Amino acid sequence: MIAAAVLGSGVSFLDGTVVNAALPAIADDLHADLGDLQWVLTGYLLTLGSLLVLGGSLGDRYGRRKIFVIGLGAFAVTSLICAIAPDTGSLIAARCVQGMAAALVVPNSLAIVSASFHPDDRPRAIGAWSGLGGVATAIGPFLGGWLIDSGSWRLVFVINLPICAAAMWIAVRHVPESRDEHAGAHLDVLGSVALTLGLAGVVFALIEGPSQGWPTVPVVLGTVGVLSLGAFLLLEARLTNPMVPLSIFRSHQFSGANAVTFAVYAALGTVTFLLVVHLQTDLGYSALEAGASLLPITACMLLFSARAGALAPRIGPRIPMTVGPLVVALGMVLLGQVEPGSTYWATVFPAVLVLGLGLSLTVAPLTSTVLGAVEDSHAGIASAINNSVARIAGLLAVAVLPAAAGLTAVQGLDLVDGFARAMHIAAALAAVGGILAFVTIRRGAFVASVPRGNPAIPCYDTGVRVAG
Repeated sequence: MIAAAVLGSGVSFLDGTVVNAALPAIADDLHADLGDLQWVLTGYLLTLGSLLVLGGSLGDRYGRRKIFVIGLGAFAVTSLICAIAPDTGSLIAARCVQGMAAALVVPNSLAIVSASFHPDDRPRAIGAWSGLGGVATAIGPFLGGWLIDSGSWRLVFVINLPICAAAMWIAVRHVPESRDEHAGAHLDVLGSVALTLGLAGVVFALIEGPSQGWPTVPVVLGTVGVLSLGAFLLLEARLTNPMVPLSIFRSHQFSGANAVTFAVYAALGTVTFLLVVHLQTDLGYSALEAGASLLPITACMLLFSARAGALAPRIGPRIPMTVGPLVVALGMVLLGQVEPGSTYWATVFPAVLVLGLGLSLTVAPLTSTVLGAVEDSHAGIASAINNSVARIAGLLAVAVLPAAAGLTAVQGLDLVDGFARAMHIAAALAAVGGILAFVTIRRGAFVASVPRGNPAIPCYDTGVRVAG
């Protein structure tokens, strides 16, 4: 069961990082600029982040294994469409649909694990699932680099097909069906549409505004996006069965954990978008070398994630959630020193090692804190909300921070002038996450396991897992 969940969620998360290594190759082959590459990433994150909760609701209502398998099949098909895309427009459209498929897979993968383990064994199972999923995603740039150097960037999408097939086979053969018998009778489709349109409008304005000029189409769509987000909040406040019950944010612990998630994952979204591109275009790394440079993060996640998960119940989550983001921030400051002429062992390796240690310390306690901050009956929706927060944080970071650091589409892929500024902004965001944890997370907060029968929905953005 863990194998099916890890393979299924792992392929979704893998696609969020493996594509990063392919961005320079995509730019060369399809004549894409920085704005196009932002859309290749944000198109996927946009639909995934805005539809995650709906995907979890579908699993609760119609069966988690069923929706999980359907999502995997759709993900495989859209991956094939991405692989044969003839231009950037087709690739971006396919990536948006691929995100929709991932929204069916991701929220039901850990729900399967949650429903299959005794409460006493569940925290360790979640830790193993988080660590293995982290490895699957963190190894994405390395795998992508190898595939690109061996053949073509299109192979980074083709590789999804056998993984999806294996996960589907295991799920059908070995995973029992489960559902929430108390799930609401109505799905919040209107809320999902409003959230998707709102994010799409805002992100379009943020990405295209700097290059097209603000008093044009981006302003109009950005305004529509803001209005749609306002409509989303009104809908959620008034609906009987909303996609996001706003009352859950009355928990200061839950709100604080989500604020930490937003800050840390916005920082990570910036790093994972820019670093591999910077290494290839400005430092002359091959795709394989750029991907392999991040392997220390994989090693740290593999070695320390489960240990950090076991530590949090003993000392409380406040200390690791405060120290972890600050260590992440230090790693990002060190990454700001990576420039043409830098050697791997003197600059890149120490930075990514520190970053990996910080992530390992942060992820599992953050996962347990989100779940422990709400009643058992709200565990599934709590982790789904946190998942969406992390995805949206990464989405907005990719849209906003490059321009804030002085990087725009008109510069092409030349990141030399703005890379260090972008890393310093990301470091500041991560540090804010640590400060928020110190202020909002109770020192002796109870860290709960995931209750049987309630789905813990994972959150993953850039190689690490949050919420469940």
